Amino acid sequence: MTDTDDDRKRRAANWFRSLRDRITAAFEELEDADAPGPFADLPPGRFDVTPTTRTAEDGSDAGGGIMSVMRGGRVFEKVGVNWSEVHGTLAPRAQAAMAARGVPGMADDPRFWASGISLVAHMRNPHVPAVHMNTRMFWTPHAWWFGGGADLNPCIEYGEDTAHFHAAMQGACDAHEAGRYGRFKAWADEYFYIPHRKRARGVGGIFYDDLNTGSWEDDFAFTQDVGRAFLPAFVPLVERRRIHEWTDADKQVQLVHRGLYAEYNLVYDRGTKFGLETGHDANAVLMSLPPEAKWP
Repeated sequence: MTDTDDDRKRRAANWFRSLRDRITAAFEELEDADAPGPFADLPPGRFDVTPTTRTAEDGSDAGGGIMSVMRGGRVFEKVGVNWSEVHGTLAPRAQAAMAARGVPGMADDPRFWASGISLVAHMRNPHVPAVHMNTRMFWTPHAWWFGGGADLNPCIEYGEDTAHFHAAMQGACDAHEAGRYGRFKAWADEYFYIPHRKRARGVGGIFYDDLNTGSWEDDFAFTQDVGRAFLPAFVPLVERRRIHEWTDADKQVQLVHRGLYAEYNLVYDRGTKFGLETGHDANAVLMSLPPEAKWP
């Protein structure tokens, strides 16, 4: 007996939500751990969890999700880990963009369903890299696909940190297909490039979209492995760098780099545009923006 589309949607949405739960728990454990530093006397940060809603143009319920944001922690200055499950009819602009990407049937039938997890972490210590991760499933009456990835965004780069992060992403890719890591790394390098600054926003990772090999089970399994790889890729870097002393000059470098991150997300990021154009909760869509930034 094979899964129906509704079965697949439920399995995917439940997986993304369970990943959110594991990541928020792990991040609160990092807040609880003792470590020296100027914020050691602060109470450990905790996530504020609120429901989000999406309202269709006719006013009907079109799904929603969970927004989990921690602000002012000892380790995380601001971090959001959001889960969503939304459905409805795409607005004309989003429909046209999907059709232009070659989504089957989208030009004539704008119905959709989507679920996923989206994470962005901005850190207290400038030596700890910021990070982004998301995985998602998208469905239309004529097609389905998965997308996602993760990329590291240090303002002060350490080669060993970059190597560790990429090794974890490569492990997730290599378990499924030789050569996939190379393609998805190159895709991330292209996708996370900021043309008006003529530079990348970070040191990369992997990015993929429109993944439909013909086997839903295989593509779902790969997307789960990408999600599972995130904590082993990132947590050791936090534990390694959070104890570093830092200066006011280091903080200024971090604030300028955050400005670069904000520029990318507001001008180029596909997920930001999709979320705003489909009427999802604006606070949840824009949770990726840093708590404080600076421009030269």
